[in-house]
Amino acid sequence: MTPPLRVAIIGAGPSGLYAAQALAGQDDVEVSVDVFDRLPAPFGLARYGVAPDHLSLRSVRTTLEAVLDRPTVRLLANVEVGTDISVEELHRFYDAIVFTYGAATDHRLEIPGEDLTGTISATELVNWYCGHPDAAGEHVEAAITAATSAVVVGVGNVAVDVTRVLSKTAPELEHTDMPQHVLDLLAGSSITSVTVLGRRGPAQAAFTTKELKELGELADADVHVDPRDLALDPVSEADIEGERRRERNMRVLQGWSTRAKGEGRRTIRLRFFSQPVEIIGPGRVTGVRVERTRLDADGSLSGTGEHITIDADLVVRSVGYQGMPLAGVPFDTARGVIPHDEGRVHDGDDVVPGEYVAGWIKRGPTGIIGTNKKDATATVRSLIADAAQLPRAARPDPDAVTSHLSDRGVHYVNVDGWRAIDAAEIALGESMGRARTTLHDREALLESARWADDQ
Repeated sequence: MTPPLRVAIIGAGPSGLYAAQALAGQDDVEVSVDVFDRLPAPFGLARYGVAPDHLSLRSVRTTLEAVLDRPTVRLLANVEVGTDISVEELHRFYDAIVFTYGAATDHRLEIPGEDLTGTISATELVNWYCGHPDAAGEHVEAAITAATSAVVVGVGNVAVDVTRVLSKTAPELEHTDMPQHVLDLLAGSSITSVTVLGRRGPAQAAFTTKELKELGELADADVHVDPRDLALDPVSEADIEGERRRERNMRVLQGWSTRAKGEGRRTIRLRFFSQPVEIIGPGRVTGVRVERTRLDADGSLSGTGEHITIDADLVVRSVGYQGMPLAGVPFDTARGVIPHDEGRVHDGDDVVPGEYVAGWIKRGPTGIIGTNKKDATATVRSLIADAAQLPRAARPDPDAVTSHLSDRGVHYVNVDGWRAIDAAEIALGESMGRARTTLHDREALLESARWADDQ
């Protein structure tokens, strides 16, 4: 009898769990899947990237959690591949490895003053308000506490999320599962002005209409757009024509550009054709120097030489994520991805036997959560097609890898441990009159998981 195909998935976010779902659903090949994650809790960006006030998007966790209930799928969280176990060692226990660990670091602006006190990345801010165990809490909290005016650089959905969270009132955030200390700090925030900067025009902005419209629905914030930014050049007209999302975005922005001044305590300003060229300050941020830009006939961007300075004591850069290399795995430094052909990892022109990739670390940080399902399924299709030729693991017994981890003193979190974390978060939330409160401290997460081991 042919033994089950043993597959390790590195990353328990949407891509990893969609890959596990596709593998567990095979009819012609029996597959046993272990899903690794370096954090104690699964779900990746579905837990630590989707804004806490977007409850409908975060509900995808219910679908992902069902994958962990499959009898042929096992969770091994709190295990960092490359530190607790190497890729070379994984090949001893698995016939194939699928890398789905995403793109967790951020791009920089590469302008003077970027490292001044009061500048943070959207990655840091999102990690903090989502309760990521590795969040730079003190750094982010100090920046927000000292701020009355913020500049957010970027016009994607993450930039809109950050702007919305910074501009909401305490009652608008109480229904979320934010850690309590995050909720308390935001409730006492003194920020009254948020300016969002886009280097190009509104026709080129990456945000979706649903996320954009939410800025105009906040309880105590007014949105302003300069009508001058909405005058369309030929390039922008061509970009918008037939593109429903861009057409809808323009209608929303035009409505805001003619709206009378409201009485909100906070003001949100969307500025397009505005390129930050310097962050100003003697030690901490006091402003951002911005150059007016224009689109040339070929669609390239040029500076006009017209400069203004926007007062700000908090700057959040939100100009994209990038992937990082993993020891022992080929990596395309220029693109920030693992090179592949139809999901098969490549080292130069050669296929790396038994190695596959899916998600952002495969294609770059593009698409929505649902995009990852199609992407992961395509990679699994390649893996299954290769099944008969895969190099078989020397130690395929499922207990072999867990014994190896235990011998190294690695406390892995299985699905029962995750259930215990889940129950602890619900109980903590109920004690505060909320549906759930996220545990952000790694030791608190592990302590909750250990409770399951003691039963």
